[in-house]
Amino acid sequence: MIDDLKAVKNAFFYSMSGLKYLLKERAFRQELIVLLILIFIELFRDTLLTMRLYLFSSYMLILLAEALNSAIEATIDRIGPEKHELSKKAKDIGSAAAFIMMVHFGIVWISSFFL
Repeated sequence: MIDDLKAVKNAFFYSMSGLKYLLKERAFRQELIVLLILIFIELFRDTLLTMRLYLFSSYMLILLAEALNSAIEATIDRIGPEKHELSKKAKDIGSAAAFIMMVHFGIVWISSFFL
């Protein structure tokens, strides 16, 4: 039981360390700023709570994709600084994942004006 609690505590601190790293990433900080702006806008819209939750969770997917993209980039950078086709491919696919989530959120947010 004590080992389980220690594992949960360690997992929490590893996650906080990862968040600290992400806050150093310019793209992640920009996405957090956009999130704050969108939350502010939503305060003045007459939107159902369920739609607000869907909007928020959709935006969280952008942050998740950005975190995974940063992890991929850090791993590739760890391997070495030389240019390689597979390294570029991995980084581009990670970037595409973040872009796909942004498109998804854009569709959800725009459609929320018509519901």
